[in-house]
Amino acid sequence: MMRIEDILMTLRMFQDENCDVRTVTLGINLMDCADPDVAACCGKVRDKLQRLAGRLVTEGRAVSARYGIPIVNYRIAVTPVAWWAAGHDHNGLVRIARTLDQVAADIGVDFIGGFSALVEKGETEADRRLIAALPEALGTTSRVCGSVNVASSRAGINMDAILAVSRSLLELARRTAEADGFGCAKLVVFANVPDDNPFMAGALHGAGEPECVVNVGVSGPGVVKRAVERLRAHTAHPDLGEIAEEIKHTAFRITRIGELIGTALAQRLEVSFGIVDLSLAPTPKIGDSVGEILQAMGIENIGAAGSTAALALLTDAVKKGGAFASSSVGGLSGAFIPVSEDTVLAQAAAAGHLSIEKLEAITAICSVGLDMVCIPGDTAAETLAGVIADECAIGVMNHKTTACRLIPVPGKGPGEVAVFGGLFGEAPVMPVRAGGEGFIRLGGRIPAPIHALRN
Repeated sequence: MMRIEDILMTLRMFQDENCDVRTVTLGINLMDCADPDVAACCGKVRDKLQRLAGRLVTEGRAVSARYGIPIVNYRIAVTPVAWWAAGHDHNGLVRIARTLDQVAADIGVDFIGGFSALVEKGETEADRRLIAALPEALGTTSRVCGSVNVASSRAGINMDAILAVSRSLLELARRTAEADGFGCAKLVVFANVPDDNPFMAGALHGAGEPECVVNVGVSGPGVVKRAVERLRAHTAHPDLGEIAEEIKHTAFRITRIGELIGTALAQRLEVSFGIVDLSLAPTPKIGDSVGEILQAMGIENIGAAGSTAALALLTDAVKKGGAFASSSVGGLSGAFIPVSEDTVLAQAAAAGHLSIEKLEAITAICSVGLDMVCIPGDTAAETLAGVIADECAIGVMNHKTTACRLIPVPGKGPGEVAVFGGLFGEAPVMPVRAGGEGFIRLGGRIPAPIHALRN
């Protein structure tokens, strides 16, 4: 039986500490929408999305009202477009992207993900066409998000694909220059992409998933921060083990809330319930920052010595608390470090405490990777590819998901500020060290590590 203090603590999480269901994402299989005629293909996509997702927002709001739990975003993730739109040319792929965008607007969801290709071991012609279409597809739509998986622990790193994506990323930045290259915020480059991630911009409906499934992303950096602060205020000299236990208990409560919302919504929609992704996803709002959690642990300047260890403790405790709360924990689950979306991280970058190199080290143990990092708009494609390859190498060698959401900001250099607004915030342009372009130009594929080849 739930104790009265547990009930009061849960109420406080939502009322005062920025806890929420960050996203409800409906994954939908679109493989049966393949058609050599692009008009027919778009018609099938429109009909299926409206049939399966048409009630998502209405039913979600009803569940939110019933339990008094806020749901911030409603989203859709579809089967990677390169799989079912093979055979269509550049114009056909752009038309499909615009159809997805229009249907998302009609349904009322914030984003629709899955304009994606998985090319870790090699590219098909459909994959190459999709990568080439990314700048126009994402640059001329407002809700469509894309991703490219360029590496995995079993296949290695596809360096040719990384360079191709880097060129598309720079072109996408140029197409959205008036918004400081914001189009690039809708594109993620992955190693070991998960099939059930509900968070954008990297969500897709992967192989082995049901026909239609509800995945939930819950977040509460403010809740964890306040839990750590209360522990330190009321306990004489708590050690790191005690802090980890407090975070685990907090993660447990947040995860159970996400599972409650997900199962209730799946029942109302008459579809499968998939996973709860407990990821501490910050926003620019004060009190909703992963950086503030690290400060509550004693890291005054994010990026200082000890930052990586503190984030390791945080990520491990979040994962353990979530796993104890539910057998349906999946997606990414851990701590996100999107620089522009976390005010404290952005301030640390502006002050010079947090460099790309330190961020890269931190990503060895956090949930994702170099996220919402602004770099100079004149960065060469080969240099950009080198940054992505380094991040992928961390994921491949450590058997974990890593990713890059990099924003080349046209016309701006190190120290200048890119402003995106809303939940995307703002951040300083960070310098990138050049000099490895010759290695990138060699091309080919970096093989998988030997320990990935067992069994």
